[in-house]
Amino acid sequence: MKGKQYRNMTTYFSATKPRSTTVKALHDVLPLVMYIFYPVQLLYLGFSEGWGSEIFLRFMLIPLITLILVTVVRSIINARRPYEVYDYTPVVRKATKGKSFPSRHTVSAFIIAMAFLYINAKLGAVMLIIAAAIGVVRVLAGVHFIRDVVSGALLGILAGVLGFFVF
Repeated sequence: MKGKQYRNMTTYFSATKPRSTTVKALHDVLPLVMYIFYPVQLLYLGFSEGWGSEIFLRFMLIPLITLILVTVVRSIINARRPYEVYDYTPVVRKATKGKSFPSRHTVSAFIIAMAFLYINAKLGAVMLIIAAAIGVVRVLAGVHFIRDVVSGALLGILAGVLGFFVF
């Protein structure tokens, strides 16, 4: 998408209270779902499988390491956000400058979804759908480029496949 398309999309979602409220609510609630279920599952695994068990350690460490690495990489790249490049007000107001690539919300959502997929296929599939929705909403809210969320999704999936299913 180009600048005019981002501005038009943001204008469309900001134009009415129901549209802007929906995007803002999805922007806030979808990650919250992930970030509530993840620690609950982590605690469950710790108590049921043991705090030093392989499943607990993988479920805890692979997302943590992925998040740390992505945070470092995006700080180094420090790509500008669409609203900085194209000078518009996003649906979800942000003061953040730079650090757009890759989308840390999307990477986090996908690596958490992959962690759930590792322990339960059905729950993992639901979490993958939520992760995809998080990425889409980040674009609709005007805070990330499509490339930011696609790369975030791919990085989260790749880290999950390697960390949970290959090594």
